[in-house]
Amino acid sequence: MKMNTTRPETMWALRMHERGGSARLTYEEADLPSPAMGDVLVQVHAASFTPTELEWPSTWIDRSGRDRRPVVPGHEMSGVVADLGFGTSGVARGDKVLGITDWYRDGAAAEYVAVEARNLTRLPEAISHVESAAVPLACLTAWQALFVHGTLSTGQRVLVLGAGGGVGTFAVQLARWAGGHVVGSGRLWSRELVLDLGADEFVGMRRLELEGIDPVDLVVDLVGGELLERSWSTVKAGGRLVSVVEPPAPDAAERAGVRASYFIVEPDRVQLAEIARLIDAGKLRPVVGEVFDLADGAKAFEVKRGGGVPGKAVLRVVNDA
Repeated sequence: MKMNTTRPETMWALRMHERGGSARLTYEEADLPSPAMGDVLVQVHAASFTPTELEWPSTWIDRSGRDRRPVVPGHEMSGVVADLGFGTSGVARGDKVLGITDWYRDGAAAEYVAVEARNLTRLPEAISHVESAAVPLACLTAWQALFVHGTLSTGQRVLVLGAGGGVGTFAVQLARWAGGHVVGSGRLWSRELVLDLGADEFVGMRRLELEGIDPVDLVVDLVGGELLERSWSTVKAGGRLVSVVEPPAPDAAERAGVRASYFIVEPDRVQLAEIARLIDAGKLRPVVGEVFDLADGAKAFEVKRGGGVPGKAVLRVVNDA
């Protein structure tokens, strides 16, 4: 495909040449990506990330297991379609879109990203690019935890562990929208936020607080570790526990009489479109805790990983203000 010659051949991006923590992230010039068959080249206006993604195996290799350094992180973004790969349909140049990138390809912490068209949907009209960048990965994860793996239905009680974080803030809102009774659990600083988003109850992460709640039909675990282990006693026999952090112990699930599962979020254009519709209808709102310029991406990773930032941290690539 012949590229639009009015665009530069290079761009600015956050990249890592060696494994390690966020201190190894560098803001540097890189070649502009070329969209393959079925791809879209998006001019990124804002991007977001998962603090632990620098440790994922898929960050460093392609699907054939080959080293693909230097790598660009950040797997959720909002931007404008700049060009189309051969055979790409369903989008057009100039469309405002949000979506997620493949785990085994470069991410969106850059001025441009090549992404599969099937992983994109139109931008909600009610929110900005910065707010939209906080949506795709986090809200899809919450959606699939609640409705695909957790099979939440109206009137059921759901406990969200880590309710003040990027996924948790969406899980609280979606569970409320679906007619669930929502118990949000998180650090004390997130209490007012979680209740404002629609939780019926808030409990801290201490043992006695969790043990004091009435049994729930579903636990959505976004924390893992000791908190996950303590949550077994909160689930009704025959209920479900879904984790996006680590596989729950099968023996603990059997003892509790609970159906437990672990999953990694999957791109889904239909679900993304429904999420965008709910945002425009005023049923969902992204929570952006802090915004950083792309050049300050290393600091953004460090600050978000340290805790205390509600919702998502977002990298601003284009100043749309």
